[in-house]
Amino acid sequence: MSVGGEGAGGGTGEDADAFLAGCRMRKRSVTIAGHRTSVSLEAAFWQALKDAARARGISVAALVEEIDTRRAGNLSSALRVFALIEGGR
Repeated sequence: MSVGGEGAGGGTGEDADAFLAGCRMRKRSVTIAGHRTSVSLEAAFWQALKDAARARGISVAALVEEIDTRRAGNLSSALRVFALIEGGR
């Protein structure tokens, strides 16, 4: 697999830098049902959640809490899946 540069369809090193920046883990503290917890996600997923929250007119914290009430497994996984589904719309 090629990321950026000549092998990725003529992209630039800047494309690769942006891709790699989106892969960096970011830990955020959120309050869910009155309890503080930390969630680690890649920066690209946090951005997707921020965009989804903005589209709904709510905060990222409110969106995370909403997703938490509907999840069946791990919160980080549920947030990633939500972001992927939202990104496909």
